[in-house]
Amino acid sequence: MDTSNEKYSGVNNLEVLVEAKNYNNFLKSQVLLNSQGAKTALDFGAGIGTFSIALKDMGLQVISVEPDQDLLKRLKMLGLEAHSSLDDIAPGSIDYIYSLNVLEHIEDDLQTLKKLCTRLRPGGRFFLYVPAFNVLYSSMDRKVGHFRRYKKSPLVALVQDAGFRIESAIYVDCLGFFASLVFKLIGNKEGDLDRGMVKLYDVLVFPLSRILDRVLGGLFGKNLMISSYRT
Repeated sequence: MDTSNEKYSGVNNLEVLVEAKNYNNFLKSQVLLNSQGAKTALDFGAGIGTFSIALKDMGLQVISVEPDQDLLKRLKMLGLEAHSSLDDIAPGSIDYIYSLNVLEHIEDDLQTLKKLCTRLRPGGRFFLYVPAFNVLYSSMDRKVGHFRRYKKSPLVALVQDAGFRIESAIYVDCLGFFASLVFKLIGNKEGDLDRGMVKLYDVLVFPLSRILDRVLGGLFGKNLMISSYRT
């Protein structure tokens, strides 16, 4: 993920997910909530800029890191400060880092987490959001180059080993767990997301899933999110 010549294979899925308004608004709210007054934010694995643009519009100074050269050009055309590698970011210079559905693309995730930690100032915050449970690994994961999905305890240990202190770790989108399982069992073998189904899930199911998440206390879900800070 931190090399400058990578080519991302899931751009079409990213563009489909733009249609998931409720899902994206939820993620934006979590990213903003965890910023806690930060002035600078680094979007690690910015993709097509969905969240970089939103946070920039909310008043944060956003720096994007995206190794895919086509996506990097796209980010710069959107007026974002964008870099292909964490090596371009000075150590100790960032107040807040967030990374949404990116760490699973990286083979050596521990070294990347360590590198992210050094880019934060002491006390700087880190918000991480990843796909959960390897049992859900499907053609979509293969298509976009996922090495793995995560369980809470091992990921908490990994983040701690990288130098962060954990504030919270919780599964989200409990109904998405079952939707992902259905996709694994009967979905298309190419791993492409269906725009209509994504919109239908976003409007009818995701709001209910969030209510059930609160009732169940985040016992399980399609994704896992961690709030932490650099010690």
